[in-house]
Amino acid sequence: MPKIIHVLAFPNVQVLDVTGPLQVFASANDLVRQQGLPAPYVINVIAAQLEPVMTSAGLALVAEPLPSADAPCDTLVIAGGWGVYGAADDPALVDWVRRKAAHSRRMTSVCTGAFLLAASGLLDGCRVVTHWTRCEELASKYPKLTVEANPIFIQQGSLWTSAGVTAGIDLCLALVEQDLGRATALEVARHLVVFLKRPGGQSQFSVTLSLQKGGSRFAELHAWIAEHLSLDLNISTLAAQVGMSERSFVRHYRAETGQTPARAVELLRVETARRQLADSAASIKRVAVHCGFGCEETMRRSFLRALSVTPQTYRERFSASVE
Repeated sequence: MPKIIHVLAFPNVQVLDVTGPLQVFASANDLVRQQGLPAPYVINVIAAQLEPVMTSAGLALVAEPLPSADAPCDTLVIAGGWGVYGAADDPALVDWVRRKAAHSRRMTSVCTGAFLLAASGLLDGCRVVTHWTRCEELASKYPKLTVEANPIFIQQGSLWTSAGVTAGIDLCLALVEQDLGRATALEVARHLVVFLKRPGGQSQFSVTLSLQKGGSRFAELHAWIAEHLSLDLNISTLAAQVGMSERSFVRHYRAETGQTPARAVELLRVETARRQLADSAASIKRVAVHCGFGCEETMRRSFLRALSVTPQTYRERFSASVE
């Protein structure tokens, strides 16, 4: 039987929190149908109100009314957005979410949708995540939760929470992987032209984004570094790439990014190595050479500095074999 997926919306919902998960499951349906098999999911958007739901982006969504709380459901996805505060203050909706959990295999939230899920009491005692800008607020409002700011998504049994916006796509890819296998989930990611199917324990923040927190002056340099990690990326090479003297480059780079050039290169190499360890069967030695570490021991020391785990431990924690 196809799995029933409900995406819960409300006024002033964030549109991508709704459409991102929808498209993941819809693409999974398309891929399975192409194999001559029936679609694995029945997907719909639901809301407490009968009129179209206006999103914060100004796009109106036609949603179906809330089904009975005791109607069977495989997965409830609670979207986020500025309207979640009003939704979490609606006793009837909170009660519906609470009762729906008893008749659903999985309860999930995208971004600030965690506030509504938390209001139901279902997350009490759980590790959870939400958008990084709302973590402190969530922890303060619901002290029974253990709020973590770093992961992309967290699974606690049948409860799943995700970080901001596009992390909802990562979460739903993980749900597809749980249902249909890793190969199908990776194919959906490729179909959606998602750069990477990220494990939940990965950071919300890419190294490249964090290095650009002060501006984009060195954005082209970071892109060039990412494509030339196997080179000797010393100060002289980097300074020449941006047409600056070594002394001026080091001073301006650190002022803008908060990192020394050497530390930034190391972090970019670690980030690339993380992806390869998680999503390929390449040996650790080969990954170390490809990412510019030179040898396994150098990569091991860099991983310990950046992540407090060895490359082998990281692979064991986040890698999964392709079916």
